[in-house]
Amino acid sequence: MNTVRKMTDNTSKLNVKKLTLIVIVIWIILGIIFGLYDLAISIAVVDEASIWGNFGADYGETPGYGLIAIALSMWIGGYIKNLKMQKIPSCVIIVIGLLFIIFGDDVRDFSVGLSMIIPVILLIIFFWNKDLSKYRSISAVISLLAILNPLLFVQITKILCGRIRFSDLTLPGYTDFTPWFLPPGLIISPKGRSFPSGHTSMSFMFIPLLIPLSKMLIEKSGKKLLTILLIILVIGWALYVGVSRVIIGAHYASDVLFSGGAASIITILLYEWIYVKKANHDNTK
Repeated sequence: MNTVRKMTDNTSKLNVKKLTLIVIVIWIILGIIFGLYDLAISIAVVDEASIWGNFGADYGETPGYGLIAIALSMWIGGYIKNLKMQKIPSCVIIVIGLLFIIFGDDVRDFSVGLSMIIPVILLIIFFWNKDLSKYRSISAVISLLAILNPLLFVQITKILCGRIRFSDLTLPGYTDFTPWFLPPGLIISPKGRSFPSGHTSMSFMFIPLLIPLSKMLIEKSGKKLLTILLIILVIGWALYVGVSRVIIGAHYASDVLFSGGAASIITILLYEWIYVKKANHDNTK
């Protein structure tokens, strides 16, 4: 039995290393391509009147906020032993959502508040008598990804790099364009916050869900079709939002690449740290 567990652990570590290497290689290849053709791609595809492109701009971040609200509710609530008291963090998040709606300045704040409130209310209803500690691992990955990617990496890099968005280029011949590897430097104006894409980082918040979905695909043969459809939906939504940002000229292809690439690498590392480490700990008991 111990031999089987060791083989499983070694396979998991090997798969994590392989997946990390694959993501990094793809990232490097696309980074080189987009470094050379970012501007040409935007010139060829940008349509600021695109309906589906603007839909991604308006609502691309909304599901991500909902998922983060659920993950934080489960992660924090999972540390409370009393099942009913586990729902206190959910109530706090609902209050925060209401504050966004009441004191927000625009429709975006309203949608963010609503996207936090509705999923958490559903969480309370459907998980009222369930122990949230069972979902602490996946909720921890999602919560930490939200902190490390959209909140820290994306926002800090935006300010430090100061890249001008395609839609805000004003000089003849696009001479104010800069490739991702030669950022102009610190620019506080929102017009200089193209690199990397915040919307894309929020759409990639669903990538950690591929962890339990992949497990379901392997273990539950009766639910393979549903699992495959959910995997396609997770990946498809992330790609759709990323492409929509390029289509309306809000970002370049490399902006999307670095947000998605960072989300993927962080998720893999968090998986190894939380899931694999936990499995190894359980096996030693």
